[in-house]
Amino acid sequence: MKYWNAGNSRLPIVFIFTTLFFGQIIAQDDHPIIPIWKNGAPGFEQLKNMPEKAKDWWVKNINNPTLTVFFPTKNMTNGTAVIICPGGGHSALVYNAEGKDAAVYLNSLGITAFVLKYRLFREAGSPYTMENTKQDIFRAIRFIKSEAKLLQIDTAKLGVMGFSAGGELAAWLSYHFNEGHTVEHDHIDSFYARPAFQILIYPGPLAVPKYVLNNAPPTFLLASNGDTCCSESIVQLMMLHRKAGVPVEIHLFQFGSHAFNMGKRSEYITLKNWPYRLSDWMNDNGWLHQ
Repeated sequence: MKYWNAGNSRLPIVFIFTTLFFGQIIAQDDHPIIPIWKNGAPGFEQLKNMPEKAKDWWVKNINNPTLTVFFPTKNMTNGTAVIICPGGGHSALVYNAEGKDAAVYLNSLGITAFVLKYRLFREAGSPYTMENTKQDIFRAIRFIKSEAKLLQIDTAKLGVMGFSAGGELAAWLSYHFNEGHTVEHDHIDSFYARPAFQILIYPGPLAVPKYVLNNAPPTFLLASNGDTCCSESIVQLMMLHRKAGVPVEIHLFQFGSHAFNMGKRSEYITLKNWPYRLSDWMNDNGWLHQ
């Protein structure tokens, strides 16, 4: 794995991008990994070097929150970027199916993708709280904005995407971007945390706020009607958006249940093809235009 320390941002741009892209060429399945805090999560620095645990579909024991970067091919890039928050009930991360697969699809649209590994407050024995998890998503968007020129992205086209519990992270950012959730108090924390848009795929119930402000970002909502956990979340969010006058698009599919990921393994054509509904929405809003 290639780690990029935030402190390296003072190095010449050509040097950093040479390092990043040579890392990708040497190992096709490898991508730059950026810790969002230089010295580890504030207050938990002593846990920074504890190894993650991974098996089959999940990743756990995340103590040093990171962004894994997936760059589109140079001739396709359009300046748009998305932070992806995989689900997993806040006790694990569905990293491949709701992180990597989503990033690869967004890359095919010319979008730079950042998969966030965030702290899990419901994992057995976790020392973290919901507030720590909120700090991770707020720090992630501010960090990316602080390095936007280096990463060659347009901050006016930087959105957030979340699946299930990851949808709750995305929503906490999109509906509460004025609340702060800072702990480091460095220059990165001075950046405005509002995303340009949000994509919520079967978001958990904690995603639903009491109300939506009229300056909340445009939102794409998608779930299956058979999802007893989260289908109601997108209906409630749609109504709150309509009341606030904030642009919203909703897709509630007849078939399927929870956690169909990017639709690859679904037996239903509608769920297999749902990513195309997302690309249509992004195209109509101009986020796929250079």
